[in-house]
Amino acid sequence: MGTLMNDKSLHSDDTPYIIYPEEYSGELIILKGDWTLRKLAESIKLRKIIKKLGANKEKKWDISQIERLDSSVAFLLWEAWGKQLPSDLNMREEHHRLFERWHGRKVPEPHVMLPDISIVWHFWRTSLQGFYQHICAWLTLFGRLILDMIFLFAHPHAIPLKEISLTIYKAGVSALGITALVGLLVGVSMSYLSSLQLQRFGAEIYIIDLLGLSIIRELGPMLAAIIIAGRSGSAMTAEIGIMRVTQELDALSALGISHSLRLVLPKVVALSLVMPLLIVWTDVIALIGGMISAQLALDIGYLQFLEQLPKSVPVVNVYIGLAKGFVFGMMIALIACHFGFLIKPNTESLGSETTNAVVASITAVIMVDTIFSILFRNVGFP
Repeated sequence: MGTLMNDKSLHSDDTPYIIYPEEYSGELIILKGDWTLRKLAESIKLRKIIKKLGANKEKKWDISQIERLDSSVAFLLWEAWGKQLPSDLNMREEHHRLFERWHGRKVPEPHVMLPDISIVWHFWRTSLQGFYQHICAWLTLFGRLILDMIFLFAHPHAIPLKEISLTIYKAGVSALGITALVGLLVGVSMSYLSSLQLQRFGAEIYIIDLLGLSIIRELGPMLAAIIIAGRSGSAMTAEIGIMRVTQELDALSALGISHSLRLVLPKVVALSLVMPLLIVWTDVIALIGGMISAQLALDIGYLQFLEQLPKSVPVVNVYIGLAKGFVFGMMIALIACHFGFLIKPNTESLGSETTNAVVASITAVIMVDTIFSILFRNVGFP
């Protein structure tokens, strides 16, 4: 026995290796061991040798002594042989079946994928079309709401007072705890962080201006709106979605009851009334937290804080915050109801549309807040 490409004494019995018998002067190549993809993956050198030997068409191959051969290694051997079986190949009958699937079949060559601009255009066109459809549906819902309000002015007895009061309790009274907690923590954190910077410049007294303007004008309305969008907005969307799943919406249509009058209008009216009140509540709690932190960190007295706050923050900022709350409440309720009516009678649609409602509500709140900041950039500063 001649040269061993892999010395068998150094490996286990199932290690793949190659033998060149001396009596055939290297023209015969014998493969032994387990030729499986897992074994061959451990030896990059052996794969290169097979590829190099397969390029020589004059050599004879004997794979009858292979213990195990899988289809992946059979394909690698077939490719090394130039995608055809050698004429003097010696192999077992069961191994022959592995090569039959490749014999006479044309394997497609891998090709490089070129960037397709049409895919990008299709993505943006689909996104813009979806956005346009959402805007049209939202405006349609808003138009129905206006018509319902005109109808209620002429028929006050039809005002859904019970639905409005129930939504006020669910979205307003039930949210007092979480809005107070978030407002308190934000006020405390802002006061401590601001005090560290103001102490460097000896301007500790200006922490009252900083806290008053930032909380009353921006942070209070934004925090309350985002909390209500994630808490009450999602609940409204899920409520309408469950009514779709249980066919309650179809029952209301069969009874001739308007969806917008009984479902949309109470939520819009309730949130439009509740949001300004929640913003005032959040502002007060956040300022209390900031006042306590300012006294602890900068030794600013409570009385001094309360006396300086009205001078530092003009009352018009409170009106701007209340106006933001009214618009935020209306937007959150309309978006929640819009996505609620888009829910299909299955659980997957219920979860996805509820998520879309929360994301769209928070995005709309930030966009409206930006518009308010631009429109009133010169208003409300001392």
